[in-house]
Amino acid sequence: MMISGVIFTTPYFSFPSISISNKLIPATSAGINYVIRCSTSTPGLPVTTERLRNDAPLTGGAFDFEKATTSLTKKVLDSPKKVTIVRHGLSSWNEESRVQGSSNLSILSEKGAMQAERCKMALSDMHFDQCFSSPISRAKTTAEIIWKGKEEPLVFLDSLKEAHLFFLEGMKNEDAKRIYPKEYTTWREDPSNFCVDGVYPLQKLWGRAHEAWEEILLTRGEHFLVVTHKSILRALICTALGLGPERFRSVDINNGGLCVFKFNKEGEAMLQSLNMTAHMYTDHVYHY
Repeated sequence: MMISGVIFTTPYFSFPSISISNKLIPATSAGINYVIRCSTSTPGLPVTTERLRNDAPLTGGAFDFEKATTSLTKKVLDSPKKVTIVRHGLSSWNEESRVQGSSNLSILSEKGAMQAERCKMALSDMHFDQCFSSPISRAKTTAEIIWKGKEEPLVFLDSLKEAHLFFLEGMKNEDAKRIYPKEYTTWREDPSNFCVDGVYPLQKLWGRAHEAWEEILLTRGEHFLVVTHKSILRALICTALGLGPERFRSVDINNGGLCVFKFNKEGEAMLQSLNMTAHMYTDHVYHY
């Protein structure tokens, strides 16, 4: 069956009437004119999207991206930004099921290096103005593999370091649970209340996430790559979305997983993609 026009007429995004015909019929509702043209078997009819009066495309994206969230910069940016965040590849302590934290003793494993290469291939068609990375070994090595061959130097930010977990760092999870049952269980099940000598690691982590966002977003350029660790990555996601430390474990990111944020010029964030991992299992190359 040939369909050469689909017209939706709707106030407030309900659908009281839909007309399908072989003619292009304009529709008006609540002072808004829009037409969606589509084509299946008619090669001469282009696939186009007319825009609303405020120039927002009807493509399934956000209707309007003004005053969407809280600004992360409190300053107007030089341009809208896109930020792709990568969790480092599998590390030696990931493989050994040890608590990593901010320790620099956990290094990128052979499998982790292969994951980093897959990230590089998956992002090969993307242009990034700058790459920011944690200076901790497992993230640093991942970033060096992905960024190899680029003209711009890597930028290492202390604000992208992993959470400091004190005496738990380096311990196997099973040992930490046995030797420090209260502290380990709090970290795993109620991390926002995990406290050592009056220090709350997640409060520190949230503060550094805000610092990292400011450093990244106030850099000139439009598309940035960030390579870091899971806990700080969770904090970056939550702070961008206005979520507190109590929501720390509400998101998860695999080794080599990609997350993408868009920012308007006000420094307000929109999460576009979370934990993309198709490139870990296929030769998928991203275009976004």
